[in-house]
Amino acid sequence: MLKTKALGAVIDAVLLLLVLVALLPFVFMVVTAIQRSDTVSLSFDPNRLQLDNFARLFTDYGFGAALITSIVVVSLACVMNLVVSSVAAFAFAKKPFPGSEALFWIYIATMMVPVQVTIIPLFVIIRDLGLLNTHLALVLPIVNAFGVFLVRQFMSSVPDELLEAAKIDGAPDRRVFVSIVLPLIRPVLVALTVFTFITTWNDFLWPLVVISDESMQTVTLAAARLQGRFVTEYGLVMAGAAVSFALPFCIYLVLQRQFVQGVAAVGLKG
Repeated sequence: MLKTKALGAVIDAVLLLLVLVALLPFVFMVVTAIQRSDTVSLSFDPNRLQLDNFARLFTDYGFGAALITSIVVVSLACVMNLVVSSVAAFAFAKKPFPGSEALFWIYIATMMVPVQVTIIPLFVIIRDLGLLNTHLALVLPIVNAFGVFLVRQFMSSVPDELLEAAKIDGAPDRRVFVSIVLPLIRPVLVALTVFTFITTWNDFLWPLVVISDESMQTVTLAAARLQGRFVTEYGLVMAGAAVSFALPFCIYLVLQRQFVQGVAAVGLKG
């Protein structure tokens, strides 16, 4: 009994240590953000305490416009990815057609292609469509095979008998999809929303390629441009990182339970 308690105490101490190590970068970010600092240090000097770094983000560096652009882009990306992924998954899972299985696995195989390989063809397509420096240029590449795969794996667990019963009652496919399928797959849709939000919000390479207008810059681009060429104000850089981190962190806190349920359900039912 004593050995069991001792072992439990050791495990708790190790886990606590790991949590503290994981929190250390965030503590460093906050401590640096509220100080006037041109050096990297964990030390805290009350004489250098200030909140001007956060104010300057919005007055001098256009962080307000960047936040609005990123919010618009992630909102459009989440809606588009949910609609396209759920409709495509419904077709693959519940409306099979000749060659649908082969087409699905060919589509899934595109996930193995590195993003860097497709970035030039994507840029050429976006340029030829005249979409450079637009919200659509940032949104369109977000829709990919991962969302379809995730939703399809969950949707396959929806009983076919339930859908057949609805069809016998005279419900068309659109009504079956909207009224029966979508409510049943809500956990995985929440999980996909969180994945899409985080991926789109943190994306840096693609916005860097297709956005040259500073008025259309996203949060990641705005944060990257805080670093000076000769002298870097690390307090300002960390303030930008803190603002960039705050919104997705709050979204995750709100949707944490549904996100975990969705991912766990896909793992069990897929």
